[in-house]
Order: sequence, then C-alpha cells, then structure tokens
Amino acid sequence: MKKVVADPKLCVGCGTCEMVCSKAFFKEEDRTKSAIRVSEQKNGEFRIDVCDQCGECTEMCAAMAVAPASNGIIRVDKKKCVSCLICVAECVKDNMHYHNNERYPFKCVACGLCVKQCPTGALSLVEV
Repeated sequence: MKKVVADPKLCVGCGTCEMVCSKAFFKEEDRTKSAIRVSEQKNGEFRIDVCDQCGECTEMCAAMAVAPASNGIIRVDKKKCVSCLICVAECVKDNMHYHNNERYPFKCVACGLCVKQCPTGALSLVEV
C-alpha cells in the first residue's frame, strides 16, 4: 500500500498540492475541496495534513462505506455512504473532509498527483 508523506521543512505554502487535488477530483481549483491541506503555523512554517491510511475511520462507519480497497487504500464508497459524516467528525487526524457543495466526505486516496506537481519536493509517495 502507498501513502503520501510530507516534509513540512520543504513546504513553501504555495498551495499547488491543494489545487491539483481539487481539480483532479472535483474539476475545480478550490482548496476547501482538497484532501491535502496546508496551513501556515505561528512560527512561519507550514503544516501539511494528509491521510496516512491508518484505517481508524473504517471502525466509525456504521454503513461500512469507508473501507480499504484491494490495494489497501482507505476509500469512501459513495454507493454505501449515507452522508452521516461520523467519519469526518471522528477522524483523529482531521484528514477526512466534507464540503457543503458535495454530498459525500472525501480523503486522500494516495493517487500521487500532488506529489508529481509539488515544486519543492515536500511530498513523496511511499510504499508502507
């Protein structure tokens, strides 16, 4: 299984990863529709939040819509999802997201598009 790993020391906060993610999955550049989130901290450094595929969200989903795919990546099955958003509320790492204009929650699926487009190399796709 692969996951996206971030090195915040290399991040300049350009938002390219967020824009690439939202464009790929929602067909628009909107940081609030990105599964990877970058925020500037008080010390001027950047924090990069992206799902590490821990799987804790799978235990929260009564509809069993959040589950590992055959490749091990945790995904949201829109056919099973009832949009209760418990997975969003209970994600201990705040990496399950929801947008008011969308019906279903979303998270990183380790597609690697953000990694390919990151201009500073702050992101990598690693096998775990």
